[in-house]
Amino acid sequence: MTTLYGLGGGAAKAGGPGGCAPRPGAVAAAERVLAAGGARPRVGVVLGTGLGGLVERLADPWALAGVDTGWLAQSRATGHAGRIVGGTVGGVPVAMLQGRVHGYEGFPPETLTRGVELLAALGAETLLLTNASGGLRPDMQSGEVVVVTDHIDLFRRRWDEGLAPAPDAAGPRPTRAGGHARFYAPDLADLAFEAAWRAGATTRQGTYALLSGPSYETRAEYRMLRRLGADVVGMSTVPEVLAAARLGIPVAVCSIVTNVARPDAPRQVETDAEDVVRLAALAATGVGAVLDALVARARWAAA
Repeated sequence: MTTLYGLGGGAAKAGGPGGCAPRPGAVAAAERVLAAGGARPRVGVVLGTGLGGLVERLADPWALAGVDTGWLAQSRATGHAGRIVGGTVGGVPVAMLQGRVHGYEGFPPETLTRGVELLAALGAETLLLTNASGGLRPDMQSGEVVVVTDHIDLFRRRWDEGLAPAPDAAGPRPTRAGGHARFYAPDLADLAFEAAWRAGATTRQGTYALLSGPSYETRAEYRMLRRLGADVVGMSTVPEVLAAARLGIPVAVCSIVTNVARPDAPRQVETDAEDVVRLAALAATGVGAVLDALVARARWAAA
């Protein structure tokens, strides 16, 4: 079986502009997926909390438990099934990770990028990353789609340090926005925004803040994040974005607002994990439209 990054059990080939390639474990996992009946995708998707039902959009589906890849860890978070599911959308091959693992579950940083590495090893040329988040702007509403164009990483870790250097990499490459890497492709962000808006979803572009979780933020933290310039806050995705940049794969990111922070309200509305799953599902139509737009783009690029 052949993948984009390797042949058989061989080492990964040269990576993207960031000078990295998927680790050998990801390449071996891709070969297991293909041997089990999977196919190489043009578009890869990571489905966040409440969005697992988007796998129903796939024609001629195939599926494999993440743990059966020998590479992906099993998430214990609510709403994360832990499968890789593939098929076609509009005739274009797509692979979806039905859930992800999080740092607050006790997984080390290098585990958080494994899903993106697997999609890269399978051959994905574009990624759609999704998550559920808390809205920080008082005019937001539950179910709103925020197309992420920047992030605030309050961890400040090297999330991509577990990636394998590409064989032709001359040395460390810049990974910060102040260097030469752009984490969020502006053309994909504009495409995603227009697609979600045309589908009738309440949509805006904005900045995502990463916190550790698993507890939700305090009133003081909400106020701080607003002043820092964040529009939504969550507990995932940023490690995947950084890994994708090092692998040379452009990403579109859709963050679904499930609850809106009103830190100065006299009474707070409690939100639990089940509420987040239910409210995130409200945005399935908008996120599905973004997927359709990315698929159409991939089809046009191949024509």
